[in-house]
Amino acid sequence: MNLPLFLSRRIYNSEADSNRSSDEQPQNRNVSKPAIRIAIIGVAIGLAVMIITVSVILGFKHTIRDKVVGFGSHIQVENILSMNTMSEYPICIDDSMLQVLNGIEGIKHAERYSVTQGVLKTDSDFLGVAIKGIGPEYDLSFIKESIVAGELPEFCDSATKYPLVISQTIANKLQLEIGDRVFAYFINDESVRARRFNVAAIYQTNMTRFDDFYCLSDIYATSRINGWFTDQCSGAELLVNDFERLEQINRNVIKTVNRKQDRYNNVFSSRTILETYPQVFSWLDLLDINVWIILGLMVVLAGFTVTSGLLIIILERTRMIGILKALGARNTTIRKTFLWFSTFIIGQGLLFGNIIGIGLVLLQKTTGIVTLDPQTYYVNEAPMEINIPIIILLNAATLIICLFVLIAPSYLVSKIHPARSMRYE
Repeated sequence: MNLPLFLSRRIYNSEADSNRSSDEQPQNRNVSKPAIRIAIIGVAIGLAVMIITVSVILGFKHTIRDKVVGFGSHIQVENILSMNTMSEYPICIDDSMLQVLNGIEGIKHAERYSVTQGVLKTDSDFLGVAIKGIGPEYDLSFIKESIVAGELPEFCDSATKYPLVISQTIANKLQLEIGDRVFAYFINDESVRARRFNVAAIYQTNMTRFDDFYCLSDIYATSRINGWFTDQCSGAELLVNDFERLEQINRNVIKTVNRKQDRYNNVFSSRTILETYPQVFSWLDLLDINVWIILGLMVVLAGFTVTSGLLIIILERTRMIGILKALGARNTTIRKTFLWFSTFIIGQGLLFGNIIGIGLVLLQKTTGIVTLDPQTYYVNEAPMEINIPIIILLNAATLIICLFVLIAPSYLVSKIHPARSMRYE
């Protein structure tokens, strides 16, 4: 029989019984009740705050990352001149090249795009924009989720009706609505070209760097405006199977296409979304520092409250410790008894902490009760993401750290003398 575990259960059950029948308990047990309750509450609050913090940070990082990837994909294959200048240079991405890109290990999908700079003009105002042309193979899942008015048109690469998808920000500035026609002017070294677009849909991502600037049309229209051949475009966007392997997959892309030439002697090059928007991802990485600070503070809170409770329990059980020593129990056995007792207290706190933390996360996910300013945080409500492995890791880490902190206070039992302790009042 495990004597420390048996004794700790008896102590824990006696404390629980004393909590249920406080009128019948001896007066010398009154101090341990609030100490145990505070320890449980401290562990529960600490774990709940850690779960909520991690859920918010994960949800926020993945939401912002998905929005950036939705407009720029994971990897872009372009003309090497486009990456070194602010101008758009064409590259040949035909069907055979798409097959090569789709066949690279780790690539889930490859899609063409073409970008041109222009000015949208109405009767009362004008605005400089970038029109991104996309083809029929383009993944529209992110764009569909961001549509707030109208319906996405069918994007094509062989003919066009000049459809236009604009942001809510652009629609407000130019006072445009679904079905309106708007002229766009494109200036190059030779002439000024004018095209009339039809507003088919309005999107909103709350990412100002996109909403203030980007419009969508089909790739046939933008390539013709740029004066490129039908098999030329700005480049190809590649979606990967696993974002965590982005750098490794990009090395596969580099080996396959970088420094290769197309039929017009243009040189291929590639870059990841981390290289395209380094400021955004550096800012998201800084959030990890806040997470570690909060996790550290909450573990300190839990450890402090549990340590205080253990010391009070040891002092209240001084006579019991003296009797056990008189019966031949070693200090190690008694220390293990109180560590087991602390494990029960921590376990109860972890149970309540999981209920509170996961419950609040689920409440926010289902109701969106906590709202945010999209101009500042890029989202309308606090995003939440439940990650079961991380929650299990938080529980295990809290239990282990708290028990490790309790090892030193548990040595207090070795200072208790049997003869004096049995006269302890």
